[in-house]
Amino acid sequence: MTTATADRTPRADSQRNRAAILDAALSCLAANPRASMAEIAQSAGVGRVTLYGHFSSRTELIEAAAAQTMHRAEARLAPLDLTGDPREALELLVTSSWRIVDDSRGIIAAAEAELGTDRVRDHHDEAMHRVQRLIERGQAAGVFRTDQPVEWLTACYFAIVHGAAAEIRAGRLNETQAAAFLPATILALVTEPAERLPRAD
Repeated sequence: MTTATADRTPRADSQRNRAAILDAALSCLAANPRASMAEIAQSAGVGRVTLYGHFSSRTELIEAAAAQTMHRAEARLAPLDLTGDPREALELLVTSSWRIVDDSRGIIAAAEAELGTDRVRDHHDEAMHRVQRLIERGQAAGVFRTDQPVEWLTACYFAIVHGAAAEIRAGRLNETQAAAFLPATILALVTEPAERLPRAD
C-alpha cells in the first residue's frame, strides 16, 4: 500500500462513519424524536467512541442532522419552476414542501426540543426567502393581499405547514386530508379578502 493510499483510507473510513451516523440519526429520530445516542450508534453500526469522535454531544449531532435535512430539502425544492402565475406557483410550492416537512417531522421535533425554535428557524432561511419572494411577487401582481406585511404572511405559511405535520404526527390529520387542505388554506391566507374587517383602535 502506498503512503497516499494509506493516508486516504482512514479519511475515507471516517467519512463513511460520519455519513452512516447521520443517516442513522435521521432514521432513528424519524421513528422517535427522543432517540438516544446509544440507539443511534447501534443503528449506524459504530461504537460510542466512534460516534462521540464525530459528534461530541446529542445537540451537535441533531444540529448536523437538521442541516443535512434542509440541504436535501433544498435539493428537491430548488428545481421547482415558480415563475408563472403566483397562485399556481404557490400551490406547487405548498404541494411540494409539505411532503418534505412531513417526511422530516421526526428530526424537526427533535431539533425544536434540542436546539430551540429560533435555531430551527435559522436552518429555514433559504426556504423562508423562497416563500417571501413568491408572496412579494404575488403582491406586486395584485393577486395577493397587501394589507398584511409579507414577513407575517411568510411566518403564517410555515406555521400552517409545520402545524399540519404535527397534526399528522398526532394522528388527527392524514396525508390525503393534508394534501387537500393545505393548498386551499394557504391560498386563502394570502388572497385579498372579499370584505376587510375594520381595524381595531
